Amino acid sequence: MSRKPVAKLVNKWSRKLHRWGAILIALPVLVIICTGLILQLKKQSDWIQPPAMQGSGGEPSVSFDAILAAAASVPHAEITSWEDVDRLDVRPGKGMVKVRSKNRWEVQVDTATGEVLQVAYRRSDLFESIHDGSWFHDKAKLWVFLPAGAILLGLWCTGMYLWILPIWAKRQSRARRGAKV
Repeated sequence: MSRKPVAKLVNKWSRKLHRWGAILIALPVLVIICTGLILQLKKQSDWIQPPAMQGSGGEPSVSFDAILAAAASVPHAEITSWEDVDRLDVRPGKGMVKVRSKNRWEVQVDTATGEVLQVAYRRSDLFESIHDGSWFHDKAKLWVFLPAGAILLGLWCTGMYLWILPIWAKRQSRARRGAKV
């Protein structure tokens, strides 16, 4: 089999994959791009992610019970026990701990005094879960967003091939003309 039919076949399938793959993944990739753009701005926007406040001490000296009590004192957070806490983010360098409730409210507590430094709604986790598809359903993450990423990689490969192909063909043509002279 000569090289020309193989090259034509690869070119044909690259164009088909590029065309149909783009249509197939248009909506999931649009969601990924839009949420990715929002997440790029999370440190610049207090609306997306609350800024980390500076506490008074460096080394944590308050107990977990005091941290829970401080977080429970905030009505928006709806924290009554550790069951209502999604996670703790301890920042020794800033002298504070972020207590994230399951309803996405974040309470920042000073690790030296146990005082509440800031209360804010945290949207970055929501955007991250939409971005990776887990917000929709775990199966959507694995059966929609993961294949969309794989197809996007295929689109990148075929796009690069289709972009390089004319450059490669021009170089071969010049080489053939140079060999004839």
